[in-house]
Amino acid sequence: MTKTRIEADSMGEFKVPADALYGATTARAVENFQISEKPFPKTFIQMFAELKFACAKANEQLGKLDKKLSHEIQEAAKQVAEGKYYEHFPIDVFQTGSGTSTNMNVNEVIANIANLKCGNAIGSKKPVHPNDHVNMGQSSNDTMPTVIHLAAAKQIKSELLPALSGLQKALEKKAKEFDDIIKIGRTHLMDATPIRLGQEIGGFAAQVKHGRLALEKALPSLYELALGGTAVGTGINTHPQFSKKVCKVLAERTGLEVREAENHFAAQGAKDACVEVSGALKLVASALLKIADDIRLLASGPRAGFAELVLPALQPGSSIMPGKVNPVIPEVVTQVAVQVIANDLAITYGSALGRLDLNVFMPLIACNLLESIQLLANAAKAFDKKCIAGLEANRKRCEELVEQSLMLATPLAPHIGYDKAAALAKKAHKEGKTIRQVATAEKVLPATELKHLLDVSGMTTPQE
Repeated sequence: MTKTRIEADSMGEFKVPADALYGATTARAVENFQISEKPFPKTFIQMFAELKFACAKANEQLGKLDKKLSHEIQEAAKQVAEGKYYEHFPIDVFQTGSGTSTNMNVNEVIANIANLKCGNAIGSKKPVHPNDHVNMGQSSNDTMPTVIHLAAAKQIKSELLPALSGLQKALEKKAKEFDDIIKIGRTHLMDATPIRLGQEIGGFAAQVKHGRLALEKALPSLYELALGGTAVGTGINTHPQFSKKVCKVLAERTGLEVREAENHFAAQGAKDACVEVSGALKLVASALLKIADDIRLLASGPRAGFAELVLPALQPGSSIMPGKVNPVIPEVVTQVAVQVIANDLAITYGSALGRLDLNVFMPLIACNLLESIQLLANAAKAFDKKCIAGLEANRKRCEELVEQSLMLATPLAPHIGYDKAAALAKKAHKEGKTIRQVATAEKVLPATELKHLLDVSGMTTPQE
């Protein structure tokens, strides 16, 4: 049986695991919210600790918090921000919509770390009190949205943007490498005029670039922090300079250009910035879905598909079919993309249904937003290193399909007319011949002119 201790909060006494660094409020939440068995990610808890560090320092600067107490809180918060004690943050992400439980979890753990260092017992609340000192000048209603912004911005800057930049460069490198390979273009999944493989891959690189730029454009909206609004945005029980001082400390410690929200009522009543950033994440997901699915299609085969690309062979593809190799990384990327698109819907509804002066879907928004960022970062890195870097072109297959294409009749149309060119294509298809063979046999144009017009390399650029 797990050993327990008895602690009290504003609702009375409650059993807490004996070795837990949290207190009664957290223990109640653990019991109440047994929903998903999924706690907040470590990044979120770390940024919450960064916020508590900055708040303690600001309160000391404003003369609101004793220097010694401030120092103890800062030291404890630093340890949590370094990733320590994560096992003491067990509350389910599906909890009270304000995130009060997690805010108190952080307050209680930091207070207990500080108090143990001072030689006092866990749960003593002396000399550091979780509410009076760690939570001074704050409310769950402004700390929670603040941490959502901090954690999302940090992950985007440190993980997602570098991953997308790497993927973009890898695709650009392949586009250059494959630029001399002519292949058949396809529209409506039907044969179209020729295109260079480098042009096709270059289009993928441009999509990644556009997604990256959209994220960079949306990122500053996360730099506005709700801190300072406390309960409903009015700033009750906090110093008017508190938020500005906290933002200065946070900027120094995180490298993020954070600032106090221009309007605290909007910052706490809605989560528009999260919707904006999620929209950019959805754009990235949509682009990766298109790119990965196209690459999977172009690599289909190896004998009964397009087989124009050859993917790195990473693992056996079947438990029953010997020798089968599947496009596992593109499939992972497409699954991630679909999940991110679904997360965006949850974030959008969560923001719109916030209700009046406080959004009460913050845990849901935080969980989905951070998951989308992490999934996309990991997927982009895997796509880059395990797929694009080792991507090869099947030159022979590309040449064969181009030569067989009936759409080689297209450059003949301006010279012999659309109807006659269409008749050539139909005859070539019926007889199982190429456009070149039929056009040559029927002498539709002089041999030299025909050779020039059917030069597939010239079909991949505009002609005068």
